[in-house]
Amino acid sequence: MNKVLTAIDKSGSFRVYLTISTELAEEARRIHNTTPLGTAALGRTLTGAGLMGLLLKNKSDKLTVIFKGDGPAKQILATADGEGRVKGYIANPDVELPLKENGKLDVGGALGVGELTVIKDLGLKDPYVGTIALVSGEIAEDLTAYYYISEQQNSAISLGVKVERDLSVGASGGMIIQLLPDAAEEAVDALEAVIGRMEPITTLIGRVEQAAEYESEEEKVSALCGEIFKDMPEDFALQTLSFKELKWQCDCSEERLEKVLMTIGEKDLKEIIEEDGQAEMVCQFCLKKYMFDKAHLERILASIR
Repeated sequence: MNKVLTAIDKSGSFRVYLTISTELAEEARRIHNTTPLGTAALGRTLTGAGLMGLLLKNKSDKLTVIFKGDGPAKQILATADGEGRVKGYIANPDVELPLKENGKLDVGGALGVGELTVIKDLGLKDPYVGTIALVSGEIAEDLTAYYYISEQQNSAISLGVKVERDLSVGASGGMIIQLLPDAAEEAVDALEAVIGRMEPITTLIGRVEQAAEYESEEEKVSALCGEIFKDMPEDFALQTLSFKELKWQCDCSEERLEKVLMTIGEKDLKEIIEEDGQAEMVCQFCLKKYMFDKAHLERILASIR
């Protein structure tokens, strides 16, 4: 299971949300059969959205994160809620580009120039919608910029996915650090130093996963936290608040797909019945197929007349 550690420093200057999300990223890769580049892009987005979902005040609150660009990936979308349930897809799971000069997968190039939109459904009359131009397309930098520009929240976000030679996810994880009101300047300076020295999060996860002394997921993510913040001054040492879970969960159903068919209009629905006699609908998140035979389509048509 993908555990999320939430912690606060002793001075109450910042809060940390940290996860090892290898299972989540691997589940998405398996469902969507992504290339390594697609795996990295989708895995980062799912992890980031999942952590953002846990920042919501209520468990019933939901958010949608949409990266849209002129690059070959086209669009990456993920939804998450306050209970840690996450789902998502990449419009072009077959996306491929040469590696960057540093040998890393070119997620930014896959997205290209475009926009990041975050939609928050907080149970109010209208959802909150914030849109910014993509900073780099590398996911973490763009989410950091979103918080700063749209929510006036100083944050530091780290996301990473390591893909193995057999195309499976070897390591995936993410961290959101958010400054709290009246944060001590010394805490900010110490944080900047920690972030500046930090190794890639997948490197740190790999080290923790290989250590025999950590058995449970809570122990592993706690060890990861200790590794990242080992040089923090005692005044700003982290105190664990709770452990939560991130999990892939698609909530598609026949009823939901029925509603989609209702939206195409009477004329088009009638055309499908007359020409095809049936309709196959596929959930874009989990790729589950739903078949609607002629009698079912006729019932839907009758309900919208």
